[in-house]
Amino acid sequence: MTDHGMRADWSRPYRVVQWATGNVGARAMQRVIEHPGMELVGVWVSNPDKVGRDAGELCGLDPVGVEATNAIEDIIALKPDCVLYMPHVNRVDEVCRILASGANIVSTRMEYQNPAGLDPADRAAIEEACRKGGTSIHATGSSPGFISEAVPIVLTSIARRVDKLTISEFADTSSRNSPEMLFGPMMGFGAEPGKMNEAMLHHMKHSFSPSLNLIAEAWGMPFDDVQTRQAQGIARNDVVIPAGTARAGTVAATRTVVAGLHKGRPLIEFEAIWYISSDVDTTDGENWNFRKSGWRVLVEGDTPLDVTIGYPVADADYPAFTPNLTAHRPVNCVPYVCAAKPGFVTTPDLPQVITRLA
Repeated sequence: MTDHGMRADWSRPYRVVQWATGNVGARAMQRVIEHPGMELVGVWVSNPDKVGRDAGELCGLDPVGVEATNAIEDIIALKPDCVLYMPHVNRVDEVCRILASGANIVSTRMEYQNPAGLDPADRAAIEEACRKGGTSIHATGSSPGFISEAVPIVLTSIARRVDKLTISEFADTSSRNSPEMLFGPMMGFGAEPGKMNEAMLHHMKHSFSPSLNLIAEAWGMPFDDVQTRQAQGIARNDVVIPAGTARAGTVAATRTVVAGLHKGRPLIEFEAIWYISSDVDTTDGENWNFRKSGWRVLVEGDTPLDVTIGYPVADADYPAFTPNLTAHRPVNCVPYVCAAKPGFVTTPDLPQVITRLA
């Protein structure tokens, strides 16, 4: 249940540490530095070459007098209010040390969005660390997170019956110059058709089903089964993009669906249509809706809604824009998580997250 005592306290700046400075982490750190109600007091980095460098330099700003470290002891000694935990590799032991030291955590690690999906031993260890430190942990992002939790909560707040919620994500990745991401195991573009992309199916199921189930549980209609399915779009012609070439007859689009069932029928579905070309033949025989990058949320029930979210950003500005989608909500959640009772804090637990702009 929502803790109505979770109120932002702007009487003093929140002391924040940025943990990891990848694409999203660097953007989050930049926003903390610029935030009128926050003070960046530390930054942890995994790359030894970044140790000792100024935090401002690491995120494209002027120096701010905060040097990067790769020692957790240094971070704990700073006694921050909150750590923005955004590493590529999750380590439960360091999460527990941070929490037990008295620092709250807001993370982009999907493992922590719904504690029910965690290994029971890891969950128990984190909960004990929260009790010891009097701290809380919350995880969020854009997808999953904003679109799979925050937006559905708002849209269904005017409903009294929901028959089905369908979230569609569209990602035109043709302009991304990321060969490993696009042509590697995860996306699988350029691969021979037929064999399902097990890496993507596993990622989608384990990343999205716990997040989607948060909404179902909040409705009082928890999932009793989760099913996945995938179809492929086969290129009719060679597809030449900055990251490489997908030959005619190979995979140039995928459609992956994660469906949460309640009492044997689909209650919430998340559909991801990722593509480098829309000139394809689909293996499921359906005409896919190749929209521009963004989302569509369809609520079916007694108060049906059909909401489309796009990104009105010029192609030249797109690479600089995309980290905002994942980085900003965690920063905005900091004061609410700091005010929460010890333990895991999920999106349904939070009050309305209001952006502090000045």
